[in-house]
Amino acid sequence: MTFQDLHLIEPIQRALKTAGYQKPTPIQAQSIPLALQGRDLLACAQTGTGKTAAFALPILQLLNDQQPGSNRRRSVQALVLAPTRELAIQIGESFDAYGKHLKLRHTVIFGGVSQNAQTRQLQSGVDILVATPGRLLDLINQGYVSLDQIEFFVLDEADRMLDMGFIHDVKRVIRKLPQKRQTFFFSATMPSDIVKLSAEILDRPAKVQVDPVSSTAERVEQSVYFVPKKQKRKLLLHLLRHEDISEALVFTRTKHGANRVAKDLTKSGIRAEAIHGNKSQNARQLALKNFKDRHTRVLVATDIAARGIDIDELSHVINFDLPNISETYVHRIGRTGRAGASGIALSFCDTEERPYLRDIQKLTGLRIPIVDGHPFTAEDEDSQPAPQPAAPARQERRNGNGNGNRNGNNRSRKRGNKNRRSGSKAPGDNRR
Repeated sequence: MTFQDLHLIEPIQRALKTAGYQKPTPIQAQSIPLALQGRDLLACAQTGTGKTAAFALPILQLLNDQQPGSNRRRSVQALVLAPTRELAIQIGESFDAYGKHLKLRHTVIFGGVSQNAQTRQLQSGVDILVATPGRLLDLINQGYVSLDQIEFFVLDEADRMLDMGFIHDVKRVIRKLPQKRQTFFFSATMPSDIVKLSAEILDRPAKVQVDPVSSTAERVEQSVYFVPKKQKRKLLLHLLRHEDISEALVFTRTKHGANRVAKDLTKSGIRAEAIHGNKSQNARQLALKNFKDRHTRVLVATDIAARGIDIDELSHVINFDLPNISETYVHRIGRTGRAGASGIALSFCDTEERPYLRDIQKLTGLRIPIVDGHPFTAEDEDSQPAPQPAAPARQERRNGNGNGNRNGNNRSRKRGNKNRRSGSKAPGDNRR
């Protein structure tokens, strides 16, 4: 299948060719025809599957078909709601690339920076608005944004909205939208709260699902190192010095941990920068640019800050801390091995993180090979499970129908919820 088979107009096809797009991904091939027919979409797809183009291309084409008169004052007709600044910026860049030959305007608004430049763009008139929930509601209350003319609404990464506590802001935005609109709902996972929300805002949606969360792990070669918590930084430095790792995205559980790891690497002569929610927007964008341009070898990130990071040909992802939510692991390692490329994911696991590793393996249905014999092996080796042959994890599928995966994931969630209710922080709580 080609993009021409999807009946996209010539200006969009020309832009896609310039951007190097050759054929649509499964999520694009399934979603675009339905969207062009005017259907609401309920799509389960994670980052790296091409979902931005799946909603951006039909929105651009449908708005272009309306042929707005040059004398008409532009009003916001399409709204894309994203959970993080990085993802919002990435979506804006995609609209730039896909719509470069169309006479449509878009802008991106998000918090953490001065609103002046954003409000100037809004006052000049835009057709498409990409926004994070907090800044959008703020500018609505100030009278800079009206949603009365919205015809297309996209809720992107709905599950992350829920994780970050934005669900109430999202519902406030939805109440301000016209009843008659076309809605695209994208989420990497479908927990019960997300299913309920989708039922509230979608009208007889077409359902699209590609790459179930567990299957992404199959495309990435994985391994795990059992290592005492205090030895993790030494192990990371050892791997960067002795393994063929040209660049790496390293995940930590906390902002403080990200800063500390980046500082230690820099002291050891390895160019590293941290990216997390306490950094200013300018600092985050500069760190990301330096990493993409290969000026920085290691980018150390928390999960929230990394949402929306899209880096071509990223060779390695390293889990310095294992997450306590199994799906988060799959999202992390999905930053490599994108668009059919190969990728490698290395994980450090201390004694407290063993339950998280078990839940991850239940979710993915894969037994992750253990790397033994490294210089910083765990002090309690006798208590370790027997090492498995170090074959790529993607080749070792577990038999069964996957029911155990869901059960393991539920246990992980319940453990996290119990800790939050009790006022304590789970070892995997990245909100510290």
